[in-house]
Order: sequence, then structure tokens, then C-alpha cells
Amino acid sequence: MTGTAQAPEGRKARPEHLSRVVFLAAAAAMGGFLFGYDSAVINGAVVAIRDRFDVGSELLAQVIAAALIGCAIGAATAGRIADRIGRIRVMQIASVLFIASALGSALPTALWDLALWRVIGGVAIGMASVIAPAYIAEVSPSAYRGRLASFQQAAIVIGIAVSQLVNFGVLNLADGEQRGEIGGFEAWQWMLGIMVVPALIYGLLSFFIPESPRYLVSIGRTQEARKVLREVEGKTVNLDIRVAEIEQNMRHERKPSFKDLLGGKFLFLPIVWIGIGLSVFQQLVGINVIFYYSSSLWQSVGIDPESSFLYSFETSIVNIVGTVIAMLLVDRLGRKPLALIGSVGMTISLGLAAWAFSYKTGTGEDISLPDLQGTVALFAANFFVLFFALSWGVVVWVLLGEMFPGKIRAAALGVAASAQWIANWLITVTFPTLSDWNLSGAYVIYAAFALLSIPFILKWVPETKGKALEEMG
Repeated sequence: MTGTAQAPEGRKARPEHLSRVVFLAAAAAMGGFLFGYDSAVINGAVVAIRDRFDVGSELLAQVIAAALIGCAIGAATAGRIADRIGRIRVMQIASVLFIASALGSALPTALWDLALWRVIGGVAIGMASVIAPAYIAEVSPSAYRGRLASFQQAAIVIGIAVSQLVNFGVLNLADGEQRGEIGGFEAWQWMLGIMVVPALIYGLLSFFIPESPRYLVSIGRTQEARKVLREVEGKTVNLDIRVAEIEQNMRHERKPSFKDLLGGKFLFLPIVWIGIGLSVFQQLVGINVIFYYSSSLWQSVGIDPESSFLYSFETSIVNIVGTVIAMLLVDRLGRKPLALIGSVGMTISLGLAAWAFSYKTGTGEDISLPDLQGTVALFAANFFVLFFALSWGVVVWVLLGEMFPGKIRAAALGVAASAQWIANWLITVTFPTLSDWNLSGAYVIYAAFALLSIPFILKWVPETKGKALEEMG
């Protein structure tokens, strides 16, 4: 297609313009950083919020999970908004919502007020979760697109880790008290309010990156699209051919609507169902159980609750390591092989966790395991996070940015991401009940979904490695 679509092995094969493309991908992925940060930062403030508003754990859990409702709304609407006003404008809207959510969550007047700001923050997360992979896919050379698209997941896991470090730092300044005062505000308020800083950076970066060339062509701004294509694909690219490819692909297109995703007796087009399946499987394996409810796991093997931060942070480091591995392999091995490796590893890890927890005694957070089973549970949890991070954590976002035909890409990605947030909410709110019923049984269910993802990948998931976006039909 162009001189840029060469194997990325060795320094000589690396195009001159790659550093610019990396900057564009990293700027867009800042939304992923906020996605991870906002999703995880609330965990450091749970005890203080419960004490401040004097609420029970069940109601508090609903307030915390309220953000996921906003996520589904943001994801469902972001695609259509992006096709009307552009990818960059959606990033800027998300930035404003992140800022508003951070300030509102830090200064709530009542519990309902906090819940409202959590929903607004969730809308921002949902929008960012859609627009980043769509934008990155549309500005990336095909030979590097998988690696660049994985920036989204890398940013998410870094955001999770940074939120934990920020919480730890704030707690130290407040002498270990979530309600300790710092500069006239309680520690938990600082935890939630500090998100203003990365949200501002995200908004500012959006003014320094160009609009997607595909969107520019779709609204008739061809000369601007040519300039961006030259910027992201290098001097050797034939601009006439590239623009013609995009125009041909869009010739019979119109602004996508929900109707464009429909087809046949199964409601959606098959490719949309595949995207929904990828999103749902990513959540139904129970990955958020590890991040949202890890304290009971650490305490079950005799770890002091006050030291739980270190172990939660250790899990985040494993998550980052796995994501880096995926970034190195996604354009070499391909999307499907990496997903299969992850599914097998997750199935085994979750099976071992289920076996270990079958020996538990006690209920709720007051549980314990024999030494052998406790050790197996800890290793299984970390291997599960590792296999998820090096496969489904990255591959799903890469595939969602690549696999849909151009005329429905943003809208279909929105539907798939919305399904992901609904599945996330389902796992989040059901785990406490499942845990009280049978903790081992909960992990058996997650292992079953990991196992079912294997035939799903083999039969239905397309391989997009090395293909131009215009080839996705």
C-alpha cells in the first residue's frame, strides 16, 4: 500500500514519522489513563465516604457502581457524536466532564450529589473508552496499528497504578486517616479532586493533535486530510491513492445511525455481535473482581489490612508488565493467537483459584485459607491478571478499533463498549452476593467464561493483523 507498511523489525525499518504517530496515540490514550484513574481512585475513599454520609455497604456499593451506568451511556453515544462533530471534539467534551466530575465528587453536599457526579464521570469514561481506540486506529500505519492501539490499555493500567500511588501519598500526608484534614479538606476529597490535573492535560493535548483523516474526508475537508495522512504515514505515501481509498470506502456511506448496525433476524449485524461478545467476555472472566475486591483475598492469607495497598499495587505492576508484553507481541503474533494464549492461561488460573477458595472458612471479608491453598490463591490471582493483561486486556481494544467496517466503526464501537460497561456493572454488583453464597463457585463461573471464550475466538473473531482499515468489510 505504502512504504510505511513494512515489518517493524530493526531500526532501519522504523519510519521517520513514527515518533509523531506515537505522540498522537499517546495523547488520545490519555483518555484511557483517566478511565483507569477514575475507575480505581474511589477505592481509596470508600471508608471515609461511608463514615461521612453514614450509609451501609450496600447503598455505598450502588453509589460507587453508579459510574458504570454513566460509562454505558457515554460509550453508547460517543460514536454518533464523533461522526457528527469529530473525534477531537469528543475528547474535549470528555475532558470537561472529567474535570466537572473530579470537582463535584470532591465537594459533594450529600450522597445523591456524589452519585450524580460519579455518573457524570462515568459518561466521560465511556466516551474516552470509545474515542481513543477509534482515533488511534484511524491515524496509525497498519504495520504499527496493533502496538499503537494497545496504548489505550497501557494507559488504563498505568492510570490504575497512579491512582493507588496518589491515594497512598495523600494518606501519608493525612497520617493514614482517610478523613484526616489537609489544607482545609479531608484526605478522601483530595484523592477524588486531584483527577482535575490529568483531565486538564487531556483537554490541552487535544488542541495539539490533528483530526482523524477519515473524518476529514467524510466532511469534505480533503486537503486537511492529505496533510494529516502525510504527517502520520510519511513522505513516501501516495496521497492521491490513500485519499482515493478512503473516498471509495465511503462513497456510498452516510452518517451512521443505530439502524446501520441492524441486520437479519438476530437484530445486529454479525460483526457487531462479535464486538459485543469480545467486550462481554472481557468482563465476565471477572477481572474487576481482582481490582475491586482484592482486600478479602489478601486478608484471607493472613495479610494485615493496613498493608493491603502494597499488595494491590503489586497486582497493578503485574498488570502493567502483562500489558507491555502484549504491546510487544500484538503486531508479531497477531490478535487471535494472543487472545487464545490468554484464554487458556486465565482458565487454568481461575480454576486454581476456585480450588483454593473451596477450602475457605468464614464469610464476607472475615475468611481464611490453609497455607497451601492461600499460596495457590495468591499465585493464581497474579497469573490471572498477567494472562488477562497480555491478551484480552489489550487485544479487545485493538480489535474494536480495527474490525468494524468504516461506515459503522464509531457507532459499533460505541455499542460494544456500552455492552462492556454493562457487563462490568453486572460483575461488580453480583460478586459480593456470589462470594457470600460460594466464593469458590464464583471463580468456577469466571473460569467457565474464560473457557467458553476459546471456541468464540476460534470460530468468530477475525484476524486484523496487517490489514488496512479500508479492507475491513
